[in-house]
Amino acid sequence: MASLGLGLIGLGRHGQRYARHLLDRIPHCHLVAVCRRDTSRGQTFATQHGLRHYQDHHDLIADPDIQAIIVVTPPGEAFPIALEAIRQKKPLLVEKPLAHTAFEAQQIVKAAAQAKSPVMVAQTLRYEETIVALKQHGSKIGQWQYIVLTNRLESALDPVHDLHSISNQGALLEIGIHQLDLVRFLTGQEVQQVHCDMDREDGQGHDTRAWVSLKTDGDIPCLLDISRQSKTKVTRAEIIGKRGQLIADWTSNILTHIQEGEQRICQSFPSTVTIPKVIADFVNAVQNDRPMPITGLDGQRAVEIADACYESARTGKVIHLKQG
Repeated sequence: MASLGLGLIGLGRHGQRYARHLLDRIPHCHLVAVCRRDTSRGQTFATQHGLRHYQDHHDLIADPDIQAIIVVTPPGEAFPIALEAIRQKKPLLVEKPLAHTAFEAQQIVKAAAQAKSPVMVAQTLRYEETIVALKQHGSKIGQWQYIVLTNRLESALDPVHDLHSISNQGALLEIGIHQLDLVRFLTGQEVQQVHCDMDREDGQGHDTRAWVSLKTDGDIPCLLDISRQSKTKVTRAEIIGKRGQLIADWTSNILTHIQEGEQRICQSFPSTVTIPKVIADFVNAVQNDRPMPITGLDGQRAVEIADACYESARTGKVIHLKQG
């Protein structure tokens, strides 16, 4: 099988993580070129690693040696890049979230369907082993009563984060998008209604905390606690069922089972490095002409829920989602 030539657009802090994993030799693919608007830094990185450098994403996408594109830019910049890759029929892997708004996400998915060009979204939390095990063991606790998802991270070291420089949207779209996707991944159901309360920096800047109440179309309530206000990292997914409770912590990598008042560690796992798994699945799907394991529509749904959260926080109302 010939190695798949990849182009990486976005070489900031997170983009460099992708680049390092690609340079560490993920099977059946190789990094051909990178795109970074900072020509000096981009060219220096490319020269150090024997890659091509492009300042303009159009030039990278047009490179005939590149068969597929990876986009790791702030979400406000991904939309035109994704549309150009789709126009040139080059398979696309987009770091979450798929887009900055639901409208942009919908347009990407629509364009990809029309062009029959595959899109995958890197919702990396689906690859955490504790989360995979949580889903696998879900039947042990009987009918699910409700779900609680917690993702509290430390305050951003740089308050003018790339994401925040694009808009007033912050923690929910940056880290909470994982939990919005996780509701669908765990339940296999669509989110039907949303209510959200937020804190914003200085009362009007990007959001630093979101408390979200969701309900799926299967009537499973879900409570989400998302923040960038914490002094310590807390990451948990809890499923409360009629016969017990399961708790997955993807920082300590432990799955805990609580039943009849007894708490025990069900499984513990080594730390998971998710990005290489995401890239490997993307490459495998492209080379074998298989459906993407996390589709553009999955990414669209997560951004639609995020949009509903922002609308609810702004209006104080419960927002009902329509699945088109």
